[in-house]
Amino acid sequence: MLLSGSNTYSYFTSIAAYNYFVNGGESLLVTRVVNGGGVAYTSATSTFALNNLTGSRSSSFTLETISEGVIMNSSSSLLSGGVLSSGSVNNIRWQIINPVTSSGQFTLLIRQGNDSTNSPAVLETFTNLSLDPFSPNFISKVIGDYQYNYNNGQIVVTGSYPNASRYVRVKSVNELTPEYFDSNGQFKPQYTASIPIAQTGSFTGAIGDIVSGAKFWGDITNENSQGLVATDYTNMITLLANQDDYRFNMLLTPGLINQFPSHSSVISTIITNTQERGDNIYILDLVDYADTETGVITEALKRDTSYAASYWPWCQISDPATGKNVWVPASTMIAGVYAFNDRVSEPWFAPAGINRGGLSTVIRVEQKLNQASRDNLYQNKVNPIATFPGQGIVVYGQKTLQLKASALDRVNVRRLLISLKSYISQVANTWVFEQNTAATRNIFLSQVNPYLASVQQRQGLYAFKVVMDDSNNSPDVIDRNQLVGQIYLQPTKTVEFIVLDFNILPTGATFPS
Repeated sequence: MLLSGSNTYSYFTSIAAYNYFVNGGESLLVTRVVNGGGVAYTSATSTFALNNLTGSRSSSFTLETISEGVIMNSSSSLLSGGVLSSGSVNNIRWQIINPVTSSGQFTLLIRQGNDSTNSPAVLETFTNLSLDPFSPNFISKVIGDYQYNYNNGQIVVTGSYPNASRYVRVKSVNELTPEYFDSNGQFKPQYTASIPIAQTGSFTGAIGDIVSGAKFWGDITNENSQGLVATDYTNMITLLANQDDYRFNMLLTPGLINQFPSHSSVISTIITNTQERGDNIYILDLVDYADTETGVITEALKRDTSYAASYWPWCQISDPATGKNVWVPASTMIAGVYAFNDRVSEPWFAPAGINRGGLSTVIRVEQKLNQASRDNLYQNKVNPIATFPGQGIVVYGQKTLQLKASALDRVNVRRLLISLKSYISQVANTWVFEQNTAATRNIFLSQVNPYLASVQQRQGLYAFKVVMDDSNNSPDVIDRNQLVGQIYLQPTKTVEFIVLDFNILPTGATFPS
């Protein structure tokens, strides 16, 4: 799957963790692994920032793209108007302007790869940069030089400064100008030749591409899903199990299919992680493209968890990269439904129905479902995607994959608990290592009760009660260094069936009150 950061792209496996906010914003976490062909992806580096040191040109510093893969290589010959022959909307180039030797400063522009000298498309601007490591405008400090690598279940960070640029990091500074000014405030002449000259440059040297024979969209198989095999997800699943480092409330893996044997075990690991974390819901795809209603129900009955939900059938959308219409698993679209639901209402509202479950970007679904099919799917824990004349394509269900009938067999209730647990756990964390006294308990209650009352006012709860007093904090509990609280909730239910009785009365009859 191609995931974008503005106009720069990298190739990643199809796993994404989303955290949506009421204002419609979105943060997306993706983690790269070696692809199915065994080719590691690397960044592209700049073709030098030239200076005039000692009368000959050399490199002041080297930039490196944050995104990886051959798609980031823009180094090529210049065409008419300063256009790069290898420049594209997917890669970048750079430009240095306004170098001033008297101040030792210059400006760096990060430009879109397919722009021109006459019409530059500037993505980022960094002004008053310096090669002086003691300056607050030191180039590495302003732009950043962090590099992230996976190692033995964790991300290892190298470098000294966090990345402020969305596109590049400083790989090296080759001509430092320490303490550029002397004690009299005058620049030191021996450093002036290190300042880069005004110029433009591009990037080269990246490796890693889509493997030959990669299967995409509706063509994915047990052995090849977007150029990957199921075990290529292992590193990412391991990372996302770490609740301290990664916070998200929704996880989806378009391309992993429960029906495929090699995928099923990976999905089981994801579900286990999700249940242990308790702070997100996993959207999984049950069957391959062109499967049947019977097949999807068979797969749904193999899973039993309130921390996962599934939708069917597959959807056809327009591929933004090619403009072609392609078939994608339903999970691809559900993130947008949940985000819209949270923006216009609350997480404890059902992300379904005509008001909040519309799929406006879906061209058509793989199979138009009649009422009997929708009912059959829903009775068996599969949320149907329905097509209604005049209303369009709509998510028409909100069940989790839990087998036992309870409040938690509904998505809105599970997401209600995820929201409540997220807030209350943050409150609880602030009181760890505080004195275990009645005063501490009362302060905790003063923070939690108003929040639950606000959820009740926003139609998330019928009623609630929080108990944290001497009844559940006996001397024995206190001696074990524990603070115990009990939270009782009555979550609101959604209307999923409307029953109306029509009665025909004779003329002159009185309507019942």
